Amino acid sequence: MARAAAVDVRVSDATGRALPHAVVMLEPVTGKLPVAPMTGVEIAQAKRQFTPQITVITVGTKVAFPNFDTVRHHVYSFSPAKHFELKLYAGTPAMPVIFDKPGVAVIGCNIHDSMVGWVVVVDTPLYAVTASAGRVHLPSVPSGQYRLKVWHAAMSSGQPQETSTIDVAATDVEQAVKLAVPGTEP
Repeated sequence: MARAAAVDVRVSDATGRALPHAVVMLEPVTGKLPVAPMTGVEIAQAKRQFTPQITVITVGTKVAFPNFDTVRHHVYSFSPAKHFELKLYAGTPAMPVIFDKPGVAVIGCNIHDSMVGWVVVVDTPLYAVTASAGRVHLPSVPSGQYRLKVWHAAMSSGQPQETSTIDVAATDVEQAVKLAVPGTEP
């Protein structure tokens, strides 16, 4: 049986300040870990904002987009990870959107330009979102070599995810990642 260890990652901006809301993923360099679609995922519209603003899901997950506002919304994404449109609607559309490939989908509302959200679609069960201290803890990572990927909403459009390679063996791993982004909240 393969040994496992914990992986702790600290994410900061270029000045060294902690970056909350960064998505940290571990993908095996060779092979693939089994991943199942999630259930019951919703991205609501309330007070003319997407809630949550950043949603991390696994490949194949269906996402419902309920509208709790008194105005109609037109939710869309033209991102390579997922292209879709939910034309002007109130309530909840009958069909959820299936996110079927990994990547980042920026979502918006065609009526309310200030509405923006992100759906990060991962193809690994080893992921987490940094807390206010910019840290994540991934327990029980099987030994092996992994690509450590980090994404943050402050990354410029088209900027690739920060990627490095780490080796996980019998002892815990600590890794620090600095992103070339301003230290701002999403």
